[in-house]
Amino acid sequence: MKLTTPRLSLREMTPADFDALYAVLADSDIMQHYPYTFDEARVRNWIARNMDRCRMLGFGLWAVCLRSTGEMIGDCGLTMQNINGTILPEIGYHIAKAHQRRSYASEAARAVRDWTFSHTPFGAVYSYMKASNLPSSATARANGMTLLDEFTDSEGEKTAVYGIRREEWALLNSK
Repeated sequence: MKLTTPRLSLREMTPADFDALYAVLADSDIMQHYPYTFDEARVRNWIARNMDRCRMLGFGLWAVCLRSTGEMIGDCGLTMQNINGTILPEIGYHIAKAHQRRSYASEAARAVRDWTFSHTPFGAVYSYMKASNLPSSATARANGMTLLDEFTDSEGEKTAVYGIRREEWALLNSK
């Protein structure tokens, strides 16, 4: 599987992505809204789990690479997540600090959203994040998602749930 956008390519992860992904997931600034930063074992497990997801489900988090250089700058993709007690299809993303604020997360997430509605039967897709994670919520809104719910998570923090239904996506694409 490979998706392309004007500036990015998204492809399945491989063990060779370890160094680039470790630089993202072990960065405490990038992961400040996540329960923890990743050590080497967690990054290797992250890659293995996403390779398994792609093999079993046909989707998972994919490597996000710059088309101009091939450099891997993060991950973005579709996973099944427990969102306030319900398993839902969720678009997640992490972009290296040096490449943030260039709309790469939005561009990658839009490609995943479009792929999801074109290749799966899901009637809606979601993104969820700590309510304090303003950049992530801005990315969700940039992809046509609206705030659907807020709840207190298991860590006692407010979590925001954004989503877009297939019908809303179809309207966006008809314009």
